[in-house]
Amino acid sequence: MLSINQLSFWERETYFQNIDFLIVGAGIVGCSAAIHLRKKFPEAKILVLERGFLPMGASTKNAGFACFGSVTELVDDLSTMPENEVWATVQKRWEGLVYLKELIGEKNMDFQQNGSWDLIDSQVNNEDCKDYLGKIDYLNEKLNVISKHTNVYSEDKNINSKFQLGGIKTSFYNNLEGQIDTGKMMLKFHSLLVENNILNLSGIEVLDIQQEENQVSVKTSIGEITTSNVAICVNGFAQKFLPSEDILPARAQVLITKPIENLHIKGTFHYQKGYYYFRNINNRILFGGARNLDIYGETSEEFKNTDLIKNELSQKLKEIILPNTNFEIDYFWSGIMGVGKTKKPIVKKTSNSIAVGVRMGGMGVAIGSLVGKECADLF
Repeated sequence: MLSINQLSFWERETYFQNIDFLIVGAGIVGCSAAIHLRKKFPEAKILVLERGFLPMGASTKNAGFACFGSVTELVDDLSTMPENEVWATVQKRWEGLVYLKELIGEKNMDFQQNGSWDLIDSQVNNEDCKDYLGKIDYLNEKLNVISKHTNVYSEDKNINSKFQLGGIKTSFYNNLEGQIDTGKMMLKFHSLLVENNILNLSGIEVLDIQQEENQVSVKTSIGEITTSNVAICVNGFAQKFLPSEDILPARAQVLITKPIENLHIKGTFHYQKGYYYFRNINNRILFGGARNLDIYGETSEEFKNTDLIKNELSQKLKEIILPNTNFEIDYFWSGIMGVGKTKKPIVKKTSNSIAVGVRMGGMGVAIGSLVGKECADLF
């Protein structure tokens, strides 16, 4: 690839001179930030840089869950986080999903509100089951305030027979959650960049960002760029730019089967406090998770699949999801999320001309577009 000092006058002038806003990352957050900057600053020159030929994080590598919180996950969060912070985060997820549908359009990302099920297996003791059941009314009250919908959560004891699962004792149904096609979503995001006259360049890695007196100096893999403002929107890869912030990469490994005839599973499914998740996509099972088996090892920016988690996913696929169905695994992949001690995203300015929107906490589909908007609103 040519460096900036090898480019023509036209190339330098068109793409790299007099930049008003430079966005680092072309995933959900970065694209949303760029689109909202265009709304705020109609005449601004906006450049989005992405180090991969596709978004490197989780925007096109996730499971496509339009979710905001399962019963077991929320009960677990309430035991480890302040109550007001838990519900503020859930509200942001809900508002983010509503906003994503407005921004992209339901048809453009194949949004389907098929509901979700939080699965409880025999390893969960009866006391914990009673605790979850005892909190459903409380969770519904809180979700009613946020979503204006009643009875969002309910118990579904017929989960095994309904979807031909194996070894599930009971489940908690969420009637508001859904699923999307994340590839179609990102296609629409990138078409909106073009429609809004926003420059979008792939294959350029940002190495360092420094605030100077009247501008920001951005060191990249093709040379140095100067800009008036920068928005850092790289989620799980943000640590190198924000070393003092509580943000770590979290790898999620995923498999997908080959097409299965007469597949009974429809909707989205959570298991073990959200650490496992699966769905039907084009009569295939997409199944990911098991990061809890090796939290340290999965705190990684390396795109790979490990035998430990591949074996675990394969085994649970056979025992729980498709116990009576022949299947073949087609392939595996991995994506990188951004997590911290809290699930609240980081949206703030770190200097006069640099803003960040990172740490989606595994909920980038739900909150990414809203975080991008909030990041843009800091300028």
